[in-house]
Amino acid sequence: MTVWHHGAMPGPANDGVATASHPSAFATTHWSVVLAAGQSESPQAAQALETLCGAYWYPLYAYVRRRGHGHEDAQDLTQAFLLQLLERKSFARVDRGKGRFRSFLLAGLNYFLADAHDHVSAQKRGGGQPTLSFDAHTAEQRYRLEPVDELSPDKLFERQWALALLDQVLGRLEKEFCETGKAGLFQQLRVFLVAGRGEPTYAQVATELGLTEEAIKKAVHRMRHRYYALFREAIAQTVADPAEVADELRYLCAVMAG
Repeated sequence: MTVWHHGAMPGPANDGVATASHPSAFATTHWSVVLAAGQSESPQAAQALETLCGAYWYPLYAYVRRRGHGHEDAQDLTQAFLLQLLERKSFARVDRGKGRFRSFLLAGLNYFLADAHDHVSAQKRGGGQPTLSFDAHTAEQRYRLEPVDELSPDKLFERQWALALLDQVLGRLEKEFCETGKAGLFQQLRVFLVAGRGEPTYAQVATELGLTEEAIKKAVHRMRHRYYALFREAIAQTVADPAEVADELRYLCAVMAG
């Protein structure tokens, strides 16, 4: 099973990692916690929602920019939308049968933008106390690196959603390596998760690390296995039902394939 970072997505594999047939792996997910809490003042749901928003705010910003708003307006609109979202006024009416966080966010953002003037006028930068903020300068720098192409706002949102998810997974994987004192090994092996970078051979990496080629092959296999498991777990955090994980995975693979 070959797993790529930017460029392609993990595909289905029968490698023993958790699947929807093992519901214990996804017993409690961020999005299902938020939906179950509805409008209640659940600290667990509030933290779960803040975690989700923190991971996926940039696709929202890119979407607003691609809709034609300037970078300052996009900053205001994205921040105001997140503030409203974190106040959790909209979840009681969410259909759990359509409980994908990605779809909910985009629908909610479109509704918000249709009536944005009244919302934002009282929440300009410096006004209000948003629970979640983001680095607007970094956001704009990232947006300026977006290819000038014909991607619609919706398609750009979906592509950036997939990339944000992959970045999140790679960050979790790196943290696991660092926590076990293998930060250097991660930096050497991560190239095998990245497509189209002219990666070195197993033999070359083995020489650099003073290991056998077979040891490197086994380490890469374990790394890819864990990466795929983390990828599925990350998707599971954004759906309400474990049965939706496989469909969401296939959908995001199609998005990245173009």
